[in-house]
Amino acid sequence: MQPSLVRRQLGSLIPPKIATPRLVSAGSGEGLAPLVNFYSKLPKGPAPSPAGGIKSKFFSGKNASAAPAVWVILGLFTLGYTIDYQMHLKHHKNHPH
Repeated sequence: MQPSLVRRQLGSLIPPKIATPRLVSAGSGEGLAPLVNFYSKLPKGPAPSPAGGIKSKFFSGKNASAAPAVWVILGLFTLGYTIDYQMHLKHHKNHPH
């Protein structure tokens, strides 16, 4: 691969430089305006807590239900029966042992 092609593909992953050595070492605070502007737009405070996942959605709270567990059991049974039928039972459909 060409180095320029790799650089172009990674360009969207690697953020551009906001604070260059020229801006930081200038001595006056004027050159840091783009950096200050960037950081002022970032969210402040602690990160929000995650939604909680499957446990909080189905097994906790007022909407608690065992339906997901029942569906998992039925799905495994259906998958197991389908595999068993394809591997063994369809060969004995019209000719028992």
